[in-house]
Amino acid sequence: MFTFPFERLEVYQIALDFFDVIYEVTDNLPREERYGIISQARRSASSVAANIAEGSARISLKEQARFSEIAFGSLAETFSHLLMAQRRNYISGEQIDSLRPLLFRLSNKINGLRKSQIKRYHKKHNIDPHSVNEDPIVYKKDFELPGLT
Repeated sequence: MFTFPFERLEVYQIALDFFDVIYEVTDNLPREERYGIISQARRSASSVAANIAEGSARISLKEQARFSEIAFGSLAETFSHLLMAQRRNYISGEQIDSLRPLLFRLSNKINGLRKSQIKRYHKKHNIDPHSVNEDPIVYKKDFELPGLT
């Protein structure tokens, strides 16, 4: 049977586990949060795995790394929703603490994937990974603040 390459990635499998856990945790939130915290947490949790998958389908290593960054951002967003749920006393501190090992494991795997993609990009394009190749930012002063010169 055919499988996509991302299906074999350990980071993707962990992201799916994270997705399952978030669904279980949010099942117990109050019904009135169905379109609030529940929806947002589930959407951002699904985004972690989806961005890993989408990034793996990109040819450019730079694009792949960007999707890994987005996946990491979605992971942080999901955890933020859980912290908000804790503030509303929908979930306990113990539940949050029990999720932290999975969160840290997944975040480390996503960061490892991104570092690998960036390293391969630099090697492919013969770029020194320690150099900064960004254009300088030029700020244009087009207004005056009263009392400042």
